[in-house]
Amino acid sequence: MAQPRFYYDFASPDAYLAAERVMHVWGGRDLIPEWVPVRLGDLAAGGVGAFRCAEEELIYREDIEARARRYELQAVRWPDPFPADTSWAMLAATYAKQIGRGVAFSLAAFRQAFAGGRDLSERDSVLIAAAACEMHPTALIKGAELGSIATRLQEATAGAVTAGVLDVPAVLIDGRVFHGDRELERAAAARAA
Repeated sequence: MAQPRFYYDFASPDAYLAAERVMHVWGGRDLIPEWVPVRLGDLAAGGVGAFRCAEEELIYREDIEARARRYELQAVRWPDPFPADTSWAMLAATYAKQIGRGVAFSLAAFRQAFAGGRDLSERDSVLIAAAACEMHPTALIKGAELGSIATRLQEATAGAVTAGVLDVPAVLIDGRVFHGDRELERAAAARAA
């Protein structure tokens, strides 16, 4: 059996909720998911923030906030602007993954965005996340700007699309894709079976 994959993008508050829960939901199972940063804008037409009206956005925000309370997470503090341009942050996550700090960095970045209300399009917010997991800021800046890192992020995004990922968060298990935070338990049960 192949290692499951957890696909995410920092632009998605639903991915934030899933990131906070995925390791707990997975529990002590043999194969925890590989965390794979991808670009949401490349996956879903319109992406996060493609709301038809202000009321639709309000309902979406209220749902995210209610689930965060139900999961006993910190209260959601929305970054301004929302959604933010997370392009550089996703390159930083790809670099962090390459050096073995992907999960720690990604959790720190999600928390900066949705628990701290920080804009991940600002490099300082990304660097704060890096500092939280003991990544040197100069190394992160240089690493995120490597052409090979941009290529890896593009390849990961293309691989996700090929695997059938339509949106993030998503978990891929043995060719089957589970979309959304609400699908984590079903994904873990499928893995256990």
